[in-house]
Amino acid sequence: MADHIMAIDQGTTSSRAIIFDHEGKSVASGQLEHEQIFPRAGWVEHDPMQIWDNVREVIGHALAKANLTRHDIVSIGITNQRETTVVWNKTTGKPVYNAIVWQDVRTQSIVDRLAADGGTDRFADRTGLPLATYFAGTKINWILDNVDGARKAAEAGDLLFGTTDSWVLWNLTGGVDGGVHVTDVTNASRTLFMDLETLDWRDDILDVFEVPRSMLPQIRSSSEEYGTASSQSLLRETPIAGILGDQQAATFGQAAFDAGESKNTYGTGNFLIFNTGEEIVRSQNGLLTTVGYKLGDAAPHYALEGSIAVTGSLVQWVRDNLGLISSAPQVEEFARQVDDNGGAYIVPAFSGLFAPYWRPDARGALVGLTRYVNKFHISRAVLESVAYQSRDVIEAINSDSANSDLGADLAELKVDGGMTANDTLMQFQADILGVPVVRPVVAETTALGAAYAAGLASGFWRDQGELRANWQQDKRWDPSMDAAERDRLYRNWKKAVDRTLDWVDDDVE
Repeated sequence: MADHIMAIDQGTTSSRAIIFDHEGKSVASGQLEHEQIFPRAGWVEHDPMQIWDNVREVIGHALAKANLTRHDIVSIGITNQRETTVVWNKTTGKPVYNAIVWQDVRTQSIVDRLAADGGTDRFADRTGLPLATYFAGTKINWILDNVDGARKAAEAGDLLFGTTDSWVLWNLTGGVDGGVHVTDVTNASRTLFMDLETLDWRDDILDVFEVPRSMLPQIRSSSEEYGTASSQSLLRETPIAGILGDQQAATFGQAAFDAGESKNTYGTGNFLIFNTGEEIVRSQNGLLTTVGYKLGDAAPHYALEGSIAVTGSLVQWVRDNLGLISSAPQVEEFARQVDDNGGAYIVPAFSGLFAPYWRPDARGALVGLTRYVNKFHISRAVLESVAYQSRDVIEAINSDSANSDLGADLAELKVDGGMTANDTLMQFQADILGVPVVRPVVAETTALGAAYAAGLASGFWRDQGELRANWQQDKRWDPSMDAAERDRLYRNWKKAVDRTLDWVDDDVE
């Protein structure tokens, strides 16, 4: 009897397949990294064919490790890096260009052109998003305008667009032989094209972006059956029944189902999502308004999101570009050698600043240096920058919440992602926020959320109450810092942020 759910987690640095049991515990997994392609400064790409090949392979790895077959899998959920954009030919199944990754900033000139008429919030009242290089819309436009023959092929109806959930789903369900071209509301809400109220594409916005509607996938809920795996897959005939963008999936996996509940994921970047229930809350403080989830025919749940571009990738940069550390865990080892940052602050505005600033003109800065500062202080400053950026976002969420029906400030922060294994960072996060930080037993909350969405659609789990009962606390960090010291450190952080602004101008691309 089938008694497991598989989640496919197509992330920024790797693709994973994880098998979960009924208690929401990971039984086995497979994982493969894909190449990070940097053609120019500010450009970030992935090879979609490599991603698809890796997805197929990790499915096999997970099944083999668990000693299971497709007959043991009730259904499949998909979660993904959200704004990363793939455009492919529906007849050949081949991408017309590499996937343009959410971190990529090449489309700033397109943003500037569109913002010339109405500003960066030109479409925010309908989409919940500012005009920014982050989102998929400008990336599609760039591909159509810069890849030979792409616009002509798109206008002829030969090209398809999708974020990587759609790319994986289309291939998994047959590709050129009947592949299903679908996305869910959470991913659609990251394109700049979807109306938050109608949950449908806006033709007027598509016209402005010059993107043919025929390219776009059908928008469906986050939890329903979209199709079955093709006969070419190890999972053939298994239903694909859940799709959630990675940050919404992590929120769902944390069982943060109701208004006022939230989570913060520490990955390549940091992403804090605050559930606003069925209410669409328009941020006045630099946050995104997005769809949290939609289960079948039920009403959608919305959220406020603070998206931070560079956190975990800052540790990678210190390791790979500077050679300051030899492995990611060593950053904590070094940080523990000193009691404080020695006055040094690092603001990793490598792609400008995301929430709550939205300043594409910013660039990274290491400030407060004296001869006293050493590699241990800089390592500590790296970790502290993650916590400071999260506080920036939480300050914005508290302000927006106070101006809505949601009320009180965030009282506790649920966390997940790879960096939550770093005790030094988590304690500093609690200290700089002044609220407890809590990590669950199951750290793979992104994949778990996708599994939950699929399992609800296929009847593997009865309801969200059953999922909430699965959540268990693993570790809790309570704040211990004096309030005056907390305020002093954060005030200096804000000064450091100011130093990064207005760097990019006519002389600096």
